[in-house]
Amino acid sequence: MGLTVSCDLNYRKKSWSRDEAKEVMSRLLPYVDVCIANEEDAADVFGIHAENTNIETGNISKDGYIGVAQKICRQFGCKKAAITLRGSLSATDNNWGGMLYDGKNAFFSRTYSIHIVDRVGGGDSFGGGLIYSLISGYSSQEAVEFAAAASCLKHTIEHDFNLVTPDEVTSLAGGNTSGRVQR
Repeated sequence: MGLTVSCDLNYRKKSWSRDEAKEVMSRLLPYVDVCIANEEDAADVFGIHAENTNIETGNISKDGYIGVAQKICRQFGCKKAAITLRGSLSATDNNWGGMLYDGKNAFFSRTYSIHIVDRVGGGDSFGGGLIYSLISGYSSQEAVEFAAAASCLKHTIEHDFNLVTPDEVTSLAGGNTSGRVQR
């Protein structure tokens, strides 16, 4: 039907085993155009690890993330793979960004230093921001910037829902990090 299909790996060990997740996701991903993941999900579900990356210390290798995206696209035929990049400084302070691989090139968002109010929904906000920006015709670079900014803002809001507007996301993605009230 010409629809673009996205899938978030989003592995949760309380929901199913790694083997069950691998079996189901291996059957689903050949039908997926845009795979959304993080390095832990790719490792837990498919055994694909980001080389030279240590999530415990917050050290992130951009080349390692490109490798994860390339393997997902090559193995399952996805057109794009997006990965969130979380550099954990502490439980409440992180560096945050994202990457979008389009089958040829990798695009990285700026990295945000965030003080986390609530992590729940951060990954979903990245995925929602990515989907919104892609269907709105944004370039790959603009799309990953929008997705990372949407997710960054969600980390500052309590509970599951991202209560920001596209204009607020666009402002942050465009570099407005002052935190000043907009009237």
